[in-house]
Amino acid sequence: MNLIIRADANAQMGTGHLMRCLALAQGWKSQRGQAIFITTCESDGLLQRLSSEGFQIVTLERPYPDPADWEATSQVLTAHPNAWVVLDGYHFDSAYQRRIKETGHPLLVIDDMAHLEHYYANIVLNQNLHAEQLNYSCEPYTQLLLGTRYVLLRREFLKWQGWRREIAERARKVLVTLGGADPDNVTLKIIMAMNKLTLKDLEVKVVIGPTNAHMASLKEAVHHSPFTIHLLPSVENMPDLMAWADVAVSAGGSTCWEMGFMGLPNVVLVLAENQQDIAAGLGTAGVAFNLGWYTEASIAQVANTLVDLLRDGGSRRQMSQRGRELVDGLGVERVAESLRTQSYTDLAGS
Repeated sequence: MNLIIRADANAQMGTGHLMRCLALAQGWKSQRGQAIFITTCESDGLLQRLSSEGFQIVTLERPYPDPADWEATSQVLTAHPNAWVVLDGYHFDSAYQRRIKETGHPLLVIDDMAHLEHYYANIVLNQNLHAEQLNYSCEPYTQLLLGTRYVLLRREFLKWQGWRREIAERARKVLVTLGGADPDNVTLKIIMAMNKLTLKDLEVKVVIGPTNAHMASLKEAVHHSPFTIHLLPSVENMPDLMAWADVAVSAGGSTCWEMGFMGLPNVVLVLAENQQDIAAGLGTAGVAFNLGWYTEASIAQVANTLVDLLRDGGSRRQMSQRGRELVDGLGVERVAESLRTQSYTDLAGS
């Protein structure tokens, strides 16, 4: 059975929706299924990534609620009458879900906040720590897949299954990754905080997302740094970077679950409303230091938190262990199994 995946990536929403759908598509393809991506994507690099993995791509100029979105999507649905449809994006409202169900297709919705009035999906997937505390208004037939058991990790991370991190008492390698877009240039704030540190021999690698438009200002900040800071655009080896690092600074998006799987201690900032519960949950679980909204965390506060974490091997050891306990790397398998085991009779009856 095919998967028809509807997800977007741009400077406003970032790339996380599309990337976790890529993880699901990889797992589906490994079991001899096929995936078709319908997307409004501003990154040529991401489109090339999807194409190089053998996925069919249907590109849209303007996303829903523009009428052209549904016109193109419905044509793909008609061409693949029994395919599962996967929706990932906060702009896909209840009406969009209902339209898909009215075509007779089974529907998986990937969600983070339970923000819609109603969910018409056959399966709702929320891979976050707080998912089980949310109240979903959904159909009687809807199956809820909630929690970090269902974290969608891309194939390149699964190669690190069973790997164990060595925790140095005095850390010196820092990874900074603030999402695929970072429209408010929070990365610059983190580099400014790094530049205030008085620790010796630090090495910093900064991932620049595919839709980030702030390279010039970041190069200027790095030029005046007392440390070795590498700016890394178009990264494809994220697991290797996470294995290299002793500590990370990140946004509160799906990258946090990748870091949990890799046992990487993390300082997390909230860059968007949908990240608040994720960051709070990570802090409560002892997986990360949650600094809250980036607008409220001062440069000095970021710098002091980093210094404390770099010097405290015991805290980093505990954070690493708890991250590995939360994310076991089997989420794609579990979601794919749920898709397979819902019989066509049950779906038609819904």
